[in-house]
Amino acid sequence: MEKALLEIVDAIKAGNRTLDAAWLDKLVRRHNRATHDANRRVAKRRLLPFYLGVKARDPQRWESWDVDPATEEALLGLLKMKPRRTASGVATITVITKPWPCSSDCLYCPNDVRMPKSYLADEPACQRAERNYFDPYLQVRSRLVALREMGHVTDKIELIVLGGTWNDYPQEYQLWFVRELFRALNEMEPEADAGNAWKRPEPKVSQTDDAATDNPERRDRRYRACGLTYDQEALQASTRELQRLVDDGACTYNQAIARINGRASWQQASAWQHATLDDLRKQHAINEAAAHRVVGLCIETRPDLITSESACFMRQLGCTKVQMGIQSLDQRILQTNHRKATVGQIEQAFVVLRRAGFKIQIHFMANLLGSTPQADRKDYRTLVSDPRFLPDEVKLYPCCLVQSSRLGDYYERGLWRPYPEGELVELLAQDVLVTPAYVRISRMIRDISATDIVAGNKKTNLRQMVEAQVSKTAAATGQSVQEIRQREVATADVDVSDLRLDSVLYRTTVSDEHFLQWVTPQNRIAGFLRLSLPHDGTEAMIREVHVYGRVAGIHEPSRGAAQHAGLGRQLVEEACARAAAAGYQAINVISSVGTRPYYRGLGFVDGELYQRRTLA
Repeated sequence: MEKALLEIVDAIKAGNRTLDAAWLDKLVRRHNRATHDANRRVAKRRLLPFYLGVKARDPQRWESWDVDPATEEALLGLLKMKPRRTASGVATITVITKPWPCSSDCLYCPNDVRMPKSYLADEPACQRAERNYFDPYLQVRSRLVALREMGHVTDKIELIVLGGTWNDYPQEYQLWFVRELFRALNEMEPEADAGNAWKRPEPKVSQTDDAATDNPERRDRRYRACGLTYDQEALQASTRELQRLVDDGACTYNQAIARINGRASWQQASAWQHATLDDLRKQHAINEAAAHRVVGLCIETRPDLITSESACFMRQLGCTKVQMGIQSLDQRILQTNHRKATVGQIEQAFVVLRRAGFKIQIHFMANLLGSTPQADRKDYRTLVSDPRFLPDEVKLYPCCLVQSSRLGDYYERGLWRPYPEGELVELLAQDVLVTPAYVRISRMIRDISATDIVAGNKKTNLRQMVEAQVSKTAAATGQSVQEIRQREVATADVDVSDLRLDSVLYRTTVSDEHFLQWVTPQNRIAGFLRLSLPHDGTEAMIREVHVYGRVAGIHEPSRGAAQHAGLGRQLVEEACARAAAAGYQAINVISSVGTRPYYRGLGFVDGELYQRRTLA
């Protein structure tokens, strides 16, 4: 491993201009051909952890390699795995809540009794959650280690909390879950790396360990002492009969989950899964100066459970973005698919969330039972053009049939069929082309294994297929793509002097919205700000500030990247100027916990839920 690594270092120092993924693959193959010892094989995914491990644990050996800062930057860039994961400016960590009864029962939802409603055990984030007993602290720790092994900067973190419907969980569990997310980030040492990752202990359990212990090894033992396991065969065996009953319709998902949660093992584990708001606030305060700061916290829920009270509580948790399952704006389609929320409740949820300053990300589905491509096309246009809605982000999924969903009965009777691939791709491409400049389509597929899908799209590259169709249609019609994700600068270098500040204005039922964006001459987006000017109030709201490009450390410059070039500060000052010109007396920002110091530096003062700046 060391020989291969030093060859890469020498090539970088020599100014080799052919250093890319193909060059690295050839080097790895060449070194593997030179050895017959399988335990010493070279792999790209092992090179970076090896380098970081030696640097952390054997500084003398590392110094002998004579790796200067410029060489190290190039080395990390070459060895980084999946660079797109931090191309949006932050490192994202997704965590899953424990299985819990759901207050809705949609036809298309999977009913995997090992998972929260609508999720499947084969999905990557779900596998990680199950390996960690759905414990938020352990999930974050393991994901941080994985991101570091891939070479990503992890000092700016966006936390995404998934698991069906957040508001269905008891508030004391919600407080505990979020507190543990922050605790995990606060207690992960800045110098820690993949080589220092904790290992699972031998199965020696102790009943005397503190239930609230922060040590991952002790926490792991604590769950084992309760009788819980992450062994796949054992988990399948313990839920097989309940899953069969649910699949056969002899038992509901909620009844099965109640029986599982009633077992002594989960009862014991749940006994310590509670916290107070004061407990959480202590972790918030620590995170403001932590090595891994939370710059965004997203929570998943349903529109019928969003009220002014629940929105206020989410802000107290530190939430800045809400994922809201809408699926359709056609009341007939919602009822046909047994969706509990009504269009009126969806409309009201938008009002509550926008007034509270949240970024609004919604789930929207094509090909639901009872719909058609023509109806889906009209429905999506309503979503992105009607002032009652207008989300900031969309997860645009085609409906598919999985084994445990109740949609299977309709499929067997011929009442539901997946759209043909060409028709689906064309539909999604048309949706992309009508998406306005202030909306980001964040996803087009779920991480559902093809083996779990009975009928529907199984192509993992669906988005690439759609983007190819978008390019083809745009070239033929002269249309241009305005949707955010396809315009992000991603990992590309940015010449800040080439950027111009563009403004997109739109009106909702409760506010005038200004989408301020830094764009390149090619209309690529390097950063943006969402400014909300409410119709009934004297204080404006900054709902989001985001600068794209490769992640730069909080106190480090990033050459060629947009971050830390002053673009965010200029956006904030422009927003303040516009709010003042419109007659607003003050401006609030829905800051995340880890960005509070940044906004204080821009003249904002802490409030109970927001930071506020008086306008002259």
